[in-house]
Amino acid sequence: MDLNHSAPRQSQAPAWHWALVLAIFTAAVFTSALLLFAVQPMFTRMVLPRLGGSPSVWSVAMVFFQTMLLAGYAYAHVLMRAMRPPIAVAVHLALLIAAGLTLPLSIASGWGDPPGNWAALWLIGLFAVSIGLPFFVLAANTPLLQAWFVRTGHPAGKDPYFLYAASNVGSFLALLSYPFVLEPTLSLRQHIRLWSGGFWLLFALIVACGFLLLRSPARIDAATRADAPASPAPTWLTLGRWAFLAAIPSGLLVAVTAYISTDIAAAPLLWVLPLSLYLLTFVLVFQSRPLIPHRRMLIAQPFAIAGIVALLPFSDTDYLLLDLGAHLLAFFVIAMASHGELARQRPPPQHLTTFYLAISAGGMIGGLFAGLVAPVVFSWVAEYPILLVLAAFCRPIARLSWEWRDRVFWAAAVAVALAALAPGIVFGWIPQGNFATAVLVAIVVVAFASVLLMRRPYKAAFAIAIAVAIFRVYPGDEARTQTVRSFFGVHKIYDTPEETYRVLMNGTTVHGAQRLTDDDGKPIVGRPEPLTYYHANSAMAQVIRAVRGRKGALRVAVIGLGSASLACYVEPGDAWRFFEIDPSIVSIARDHPRFGFVRACAPDVPIVLGDARLTLAREPDQQYDLIIVDAYSSDAIPIHLATREAMAIYKSKIAPDGIVLLHLSNRNLALDEVAVGIAAANGMKTWIYDDSAEEDNDDAYIYASDVAISANKTEDLGELASSKSWKLTEPEAGQRAWTDDYSNIVRALIKKLDWPSWSLFTR
Repeated sequence: MDLNHSAPRQSQAPAWHWALVLAIFTAAVFTSALLLFAVQPMFTRMVLPRLGGSPSVWSVAMVFFQTMLLAGYAYAHVLMRAMRPPIAVAVHLALLIAAGLTLPLSIASGWGDPPGNWAALWLIGLFAVSIGLPFFVLAANTPLLQAWFVRTGHPAGKDPYFLYAASNVGSFLALLSYPFVLEPTLSLRQHIRLWSGGFWLLFALIVACGFLLLRSPARIDAATRADAPASPAPTWLTLGRWAFLAAIPSGLLVAVTAYISTDIAAAPLLWVLPLSLYLLTFVLVFQSRPLIPHRRMLIAQPFAIAGIVALLPFSDTDYLLLDLGAHLLAFFVIAMASHGELARQRPPPQHLTTFYLAISAGGMIGGLFAGLVAPVVFSWVAEYPILLVLAAFCRPIARLSWEWRDRVFWAAAVAVALAALAPGIVFGWIPQGNFATAVLVAIVVVAFASVLLMRRPYKAAFAIAIAVAIFRVYPGDEARTQTVRSFFGVHKIYDTPEETYRVLMNGTTVHGAQRLTDDDGKPIVGRPEPLTYYHANSAMAQVIRAVRGRKGALRVAVIGLGSASLACYVEPGDAWRFFEIDPSIVSIARDHPRFGFVRACAPDVPIVLGDARLTLAREPDQQYDLIIVDAYSSDAIPIHLATREAMAIYKSKIAPDGIVLLHLSNRNLALDEVAVGIAAANGMKTWIYDDSAEEDNDDAYIYASDVAISANKTEDLGELASSKSWKLTEPEAGQRAWTDDYSNIVRALIKKLDWPSWSLFTR
C-alpha cells in the first residue's frame, strides 16, 4: 500500500512553527508512553504481596493492561470520528484532569483477601478500581495525539507512524529503567511521587498539543484532505488479519513471561525483559526505514519457532539462564516477523485509529487466551506450544492449493503422524531408554522439518503441531504423570521408572518426593521417610531437633506446604500449623491419594489457606517456638516474604527465645545476604548453614540445602550454637535491607553468578 502521497497544501506557516509542532507532539507521545509502561511494573509490584508473590499476577496484569489499551484506543477512535477538534480537545483534557485527581496511585481500600478460586478476576477488579482511569486516559494518547498531529497539516502527517515508534521508545526506556535504575535506587513511594509529577508534565504537553492543533494555520481533516488518494475502508478480513498478527506475539509475551518468572522470581526485572523486547520490535518495524529488513526476519522466524519447539523437552536446570536467553531471542524474532507484517500492511492516515483499534483488539485476545483462558482450560502450559504453531501463519500466506503434490504431502504427513502418535495415544506405550532418546530426536527432526515448509505455512504449522504432540504424548522417563494447574502455577506429579519414587514438581524444582518401594521392590507401608531438602540429616531437621531439645513439645508454623514432608516431624504433644496459599497444593498433600505424609504422620494438622503474610499476621503474638519459611515456587521467590516488614511479623509471632528459619535454596539468586539484612534490620542475629558439611548420599532424592536461621541471641540455638555447620553472618557494610518498598533482584543474580559487583547494585 503506497503511503508516499504528496503532502497537504499548507498556508505559509514559518518553518519554526512546524518544528515546534513536531517537537511538542513527539515529547507528548514519548512522555505518555513512558508513564504508561512505568506504571505497569510499579503497580503490579504493589499488589504482588496480596497474592503470595505468584508469577501469575503479572500474566493477569498484562490482560488488564491490554484490555484497557483496547478501551483507550476505542475511545480515541470514537472521539476523533464523532467530535470536532475543539470539542475533542476539551473532552480529553477534562478526562486527564479527572484522572489526575485520583493521584497518587495506591491500592484501593475495602478489598479483602483474594478468593482462592477466583483470584484472577479479583485481581482485574482491583486493578480497575485502583488505576483504571489514569491507565485508560494514558492508553488513549498514542492514537489520539497521532490523529491530532495529522490534522495540524504538518508535512510529516502523510505517514505519522513514526510517532508510534517514538511512543514505543518511551515505553522501552521506561521498562528498562525500572529494574536497572529505579528499583535498585528509589523506594516505591518515591517511584509513585516521581510518576505523579510526570503525569502533570504530560498534562501540560497535551494542553500545548491541543493549542497547536486548534491554532494551526493549515489545520485539515485527515478524512477529507484533498490531496489524499481515495482509500477504501479496511475489510473485515483485513481487520481480522491485523488482529491475528497482533494476537500471536501478545499471547507469546504472556507465555514467555510466565516461563521466565516461574523459574527465577516474580519481580519487575523478569517481567520487563520480554515486554521490552516486545516494544522494541514496534520501534524497529515502524521506522520509515527499518533498521532490520523485514525479509531477514521472515527468514529467521522458522528457525526461531523450530528451535523453541526442539528446546521444550530439554529444560536443563544447570543452564537455566542460557535456556531463558534462547526463549527470549526466539520470542524477539517471532514478534519482529509478526509486527513487521503489521507495519507492511499499515493503512493511510485516514484509517489510523481503525488500525490501532484492530491491533489492540488482537493484543487483548492474545493476552486473554494466554493469561486467563489457558490456565483454566489446560492442566499444563499448553498455550506456549499452541501459539508457536499459530506463529507459522504470521508471514505472507500463499493461497491454499490442492494439487497432486499437496495431496501426496498431506497423505504422507497424516500417515507419519499416526505412526508416531498412535502407540502412545491408543496403547499408552511410553518409550524408555534408547527409545526415549529416539523420541527426542524425532521431535527435533520434525520441528526443523517445518523450516523447509515455511513457504506453505499450513504445512509448517502441521509439522510443528506434530512435534509438540510427540513431546506431550511421550513424557520421557516419567510414568503415570499428572499435572494440576492453578493461579499459582503448574504442579506435576509423576512416578519414576519402576515406580520407586513419587515426585512433586513445580516448574523445574522438586517440591517433595516419597519413596514407594524398598530396595527389594516391595511397597513401603507405615510412616514415610522425608526426602529431598527435608531428610533426617538436613538443615531443617537439625533445627527442629535443636529447638525440641530446648523446648520439648513444639509450637511450629510452616509457611509453604508442598508435599507436606515436614509433617512427618510432628510428634505427640506438638502444635504445628501449615500456611498455604494454593488450594490445589492443599488437595495434593492432604486429600489427594498421591502423597502420604499428612495422612500417615499428622492427619489432623491444621492448614490455613491464604497468603501467609496476611494469615500469619492474625495469629497471636509469641505463639510459636519455630517459624519455617519454605514458600518458594520453582525457583521464584515471593519477595514480600523476604523483607524487613515480613521479618518483623515473624519476630512478633515467635517466643522471645524462638527461631525463624528461611529456606533459601535457589539456583539463580544468592539470598543469604537478603536473610541477613532483613534480620539485622529487626535486631536479630543470623546463622547460615554450610551444606558442604553434609555427607554424600546415594539416594537420588536426598538434596543439600541453603538455610538461614535468625534468633535474638546465640543461646536460642541450643546445640546448633556449637556446630561448625552454622556460621554467624553479619551484614556487609552499607548493605541495604530489602523492604516492601525496595528489593534488588539484579544484585542477587550477579552475586549468584559470581560476577564482579557493579557499583549501581551494591547498595
